[in-house]
Amino acid sequence: MEKILKKQYKQKESLFWKLQIAGWIAFGATRALNSFALGENINFQITVAISVISGFCITVLLRLVYRKLRRSNLPPSTMILSVISAIVVSAIILSAIDIWVVVQTYIIDLQISEFAGRTLYDVFVLLIWSGAYFIINYHFLLMEQKEMYLQASAAAHQAQLQMLRYQLNPHFLFNTLNAISTLVLDKQSKEANSMLTKLSAFLRFSLVNQPTQKITIDEEVYALWLYLDIEKVRFEDRLAVDFQINEQAKKALIPSLLLQPLVENAIKYAVAPMEKGGSISLNVKRNDGRLDIVLKDSGPGIKNIEEQNQDQKSSGVGIANTKNRLRELYPDDHKIAINNRQEGGLEIYINIPFETKKGAI
Repeated sequence: MEKILKKQYKQKESLFWKLQIAGWIAFGATRALNSFALGENINFQITVAISVISGFCITVLLRLVYRKLRRSNLPPSTMILSVISAIVVSAIILSAIDIWVVVQTYIIDLQISEFAGRTLYDVFVLLIWSGAYFIINYHFLLMEQKEMYLQASAAAHQAQLQMLRYQLNPHFLFNTLNAISTLVLDKQSKEANSMLTKLSAFLRFSLVNQPTQKITIDEEVYALWLYLDIEKVRFEDRLAVDFQINEQAKKALIPSLLLQPLVENAIKYAVAPMEKGGSISLNVKRNDGRLDIVLKDSGPGIKNIEEQNQDQKSSGVGIANTKNRLRELYPDDHKIAINNRQEGGLEIYINIPFETKKGAI
């Protein structure tokens, strides 16, 4: 955030000096052309140059005054009076310099009315300059506030995704560690070591990949197999798995570990409670510019599924988690449908944009 503010400060400084120089050059050129059109002699061009230099310096000082006024958090009425006072005082000084130069150049006496007219003219010029100054600063202030808002929103978005992403079921860790302990007690050290290695690889994978990061279907399936291999130690032949991944879909990008909570949900509700266990199938294919993902299980399904779609608590954390992540990452460009299968079990259908890494085919 600090880098962004520094960058905006540099942009504001650069813009001020460019406009300041260009504006006073334009002011001087206008007055010089006007005097030339009126047939005034070359000495008047000198007074124009001195007037431009004086105006340039006075407005630089005026900028410092405005900075202090802006930082002082004065009430609006006091702020307006202070700005008007600064403009009038600056105009009087600028007019006095102009009059003094004219008197010295032409060695003539000027009436008070001429001084007053010159002051009013300078008030008008400085009023325009001040208006432009405050408008530009207000524009940059709005940009800074917008940037801060976007940064805050991004931080909140990131925090929300992290919360959703790391809702790893503690029962999974407990059951896995308990299974490893059982294998060690049964002196099945090879199997225990294999299970511990897979658990370590799975946890490392889940920690390395950030919640907003997208990975390929191949990588996602790799993580799912690590998870399912661990669960197979618990369920053995009671857990059957079938993955059908279309060749074109293997390089497609999806949010990291998007499917793991759904598979975990299926094991919890469709495999673990069943005496004979159950099966989980995953089908992924490309459908033109979209990616179709279908996850099925052979469990009891969900009673009152229409109500469950509105109240996801009793259908497990996994489905609610996935819905929330899809809503965060694809606000208006995704579809997720949950239906009971006629032959028994649950079917979850996900449709998201088909994306690949740059350079991938």
